[in-house]
Amino acid sequence: MPRHALLLALALTGAPTLAVAAPLELVIEGRAFTPAELRVKAGEPIELRVVNRDATAEEFESSALKVEKVVAGHSEAMVRIRPLKPGHYKFVGEYHEDTAHGVIIAE
Repeated sequence: MPRHALLLALALTGAPTLAVAAPLELVIEGRAFTPAELRVKAGEPIELRVVNRDATAEEFESSALKVEKVVAGHSEAMVRIRPLKPGHYKFVGEYHEDTAHGVIIAE
């Protein structure tokens, strides 16, 4: 059976579908992240909406998460993060590491 036919059959039979969690929001303002600590459920993928309210660009970066994403001033970007094992994962704003930093805690 072709894939599209299988998907249609599943939809018509009321088979359960995968729910996608709403994105978490991380705001850059005053060269800092708010909130500076995000708690997530371990083992599930994360979608993070990074909103930059500052006029200058900032880079959301985490070597622990293997993520780098530049967010232009007065704009936003989506960052997708793989399912995490329980632990603490630090992130920084590479352009302002002294003030823009935080952690994602997977529990």
